[in-house]
Amino acid sequence: MQEIKLELDAKKHGAFNLYEDGNKTGTMVISITDTVLTVYHTEIDPSGEGKDYAKLLLEDMVKYSRDNNLMVKPLCPYVHAQFKRHPELYTDIWLKNSGE
Repeated sequence: MQEIKLELDAKKHGAFNLYEDGNKTGTMVISITDTVLTVYHTEIDPSGEGKDYAKLLLEDMVKYSRDNNLMVKPLCPYVHAQFKRHPELYTDIWLKNSGE
């Protein structure tokens, strides 16, 4: 069974971590300021490859951003690629750089 937990420190730096049977198998490193959630990196353990774990982390991050009225700055190559591939799904939360 998979479980995703948002784990942040006092400065609101941390990650959405995906656990499978109590073992961390994926992470999406983020930081949060007043109105912006910045995604830096997404990584899945080799044992979790091909199981759509990155997509699960993305969906959880997007839901959290919407629930908390945050804009997303996708510095992570995976998240940025998904935002560019499906802009219609993320228009309301995508904090674009000029020229995107």
